Amino acid sequence: MRKIWKHIDKPLLIVSTFLFIFGLVMVFSASNVTAYMARAVSPYNYFIKQGLFLLVAFIFAFFLLRFPTKAYGIFSNALLLIVTAALFILLVYGKAKNQAISWFDLGPISIQPSEFAKVIMIVWMARYYELNRKKLNSYWASLLPLLVGGIIFFLIIFQPDLGTATIFALIVASIFFAEPIPKGIKNKILFTCIGGVLLISFVLITNGKTFIHSRQLERLNFTNPCDRLLTTGGQVCNGYIAINNGGLTGVGLGNSTQKYLYLDEPYTDFIFAVIIEELGAITGILLLLAYLFILVRILLIGKRSYTDRGAVMCYGIAIYIFLHIVVNLMGLMGLIPLTGVGLPFMSYGGSFTLCLVASLTIVQRVSIENGLHK
Repeated sequence: MRKIWKHIDKPLLIVSTFLFIFGLVMVFSASNVTAYMARAVSPYNYFIKQGLFLLVAFIFAFFLLRFPTKAYGIFSNALLLIVTAALFILLVYGKAKNQAISWFDLGPISIQPSEFAKVIMIVWMARYYELNRKKLNSYWASLLPLLVGGIIFFLIIFQPDLGTATIFALIVASIFFAEPIPKGIKNKILFTCIGGVLLISFVLITNGKTFIHSRQLERLNFTNPCDRLLTTGGQVCNGYIAINNGGLTGVGLGNSTQKYLYLDEPYTDFIFAVIIEELGAITGILLLLAYLFILVRILLIGKRSYTDRGAVMCYGIAIYIFLHIVVNLMGLMGLIPLTGVGLPFMSYGGSFTLCLVASLTIVQRVSIENGLHK
């Protein structure tokens, strides 16, 4: 254990731990009104649940840290099959929640398989490309990860969960294009994928179906959301109001007005707006700088990795975190449709929290192996 602690990336650990604690405080501040007034539960309900999620995640991380990254890759085959089967079962037998079939309801908690699919796919692709490094000049060997990713992508998008499906597809595509695959093979695979998507889209459209539902099409209206305050623009407009109320220094922790049922999900999608309203734009900027610091540390650990496996895992996880930040904040600002994608470290959610802690633990394990290899 002493050797493990010696080679852990301390700056990444300190900043990420601080952000998890800060996020827990903000979950309580953003959720207490909704919990009491709209859900008729204790104001501490979401705070306690998020605290338990973090506790379980950190216990899991303690054990995960002891396994080498090579073992992660071996386990990823079984985990990928399990999460794919879970997505299929959910699509067939699941019940809609928030107009999407994305969660398994297990009493007091819900599990979102698509969230786990992102991290598992990163680990699986890292191991696949490492084992097949000499076969990447083969069309079929290079195409296989995209075929696997395509199956999972369609299982997610049919839930429908456009935000998660988009992030998943971008993670897979980013890792694919980062690999040293011959340009001719990459272009051929790219045309194959585009042709496959167009063909599937044509078949669905001719059968009266579409990837994007009417409620999602409504979100593609990029006119001033405050002109649609009582319809589709209400959430974004109230987010603007929260940001405007905060100014530079905020109205004080716990003093947000927009969390009083003006925002439907102030502790998930719109928690950044509540942070700025209560603690100000300066705190918002510091949070963005902390995100930048974490991403840079992850990329540096990946760059130092002595294995392709470790490098791909780190780069994939950096992309995973970066995309969550960008998609959440762009949705908040009305630059893209709202997708329900959580903000790392801040948003409430068990599956997302567990996956985020697991992904950071994987990065730390790469850092440990880098140190042990010296």
